Amino acid sequence: MTRSMASCLSTLLTLLIAATAAAYTAPSDPAQVKPLKVGDRAPTFTVRTTKGDNYVFDAAKRTQPALLIFYRGGWCPYCNTHLASLRTTEPQLIAMGYEVLFMSTDRPELLYSSLKEPDIHYTLLSDAKMQAARAFGVAFRLDDATVARYKSFGIDLEATSGETHHELPVPSVFIVDKTGVIRFAHWNPDFKVRLGADEILAAARTAAGK
Repeated sequence: MTRSMASCLSTLLTLLIAATAAAYTAPSDPAQVKPLKVGDRAPTFTVRTTKGDNYVFDAAKRTQPALLIFYRGGWCPYCNTHLASLRTTEPQLIAMGYEVLFMSTDRPELLYSSLKEPDIHYTLLSDAKMQAARAFGVAFRLDDATVARYKSFGIDLEATSGETHHELPVPSVFIVDKTGVIRFAHWNPDFKVRLGADEILAAARTAAGK
C-alpha cells in the first residue's frame, strides 16, 4: 500500500467515525447512556487542543496505553475538585507509560482559564462537539428546563462549548491499552460521584500488569 493510499484510508476512517458519532442519539437521562465496555475496541475520534488544533486519537496507531477522563467542564465545581485530587496521581500514571487525557465540553480557549486550580497543567482537550463522548457512549442531552436553570446559575453551556447541542458527558474514566482495546471502564450518572485518585491509580496498575 502506498503512502497516499494509506493517507486516504485514514481520512476515510476518520470521516466514517465522525459520521457515526454525529448519528449517535444522546439520551435525555444520564442513567440511560450505554458506554463502551472492557474488551471493546476504543473508537478513533478528533478533539481539539488548547490552541484549537486537531488532536486525533487513533486506536489503531497506539504506541502507549492511554487513560481518558471525561469531565463536564471547568465551570463544574465537582470537576474542579476531581481534577485537583489527581495532581499527584497524574505524574505516576505518566511514569507508568500512560498518556493521560482530560476531555470536556469547554471550547479550547476556556480549557485552562475556566479552572479554579491555576497550577493544573494537565493535557486538557476540547470535546465541544461531543465526538469523543458520543463515540464512547457517555453523552447525554440536557432538557430545556435544565439548560435554563444552569443559565440562571451563570452557566451558559452554549457559551462555554460554542455549540447548541446541550449535551454533556457522564463523568467517566477509560483505560485503553496500546493495542487499542479498553481494559478499564468506569462511569456514574450522578455527576457528584467521581472515581478517586487511588482507585484510578490501582486500575491503571492492574491494566498495566503491575
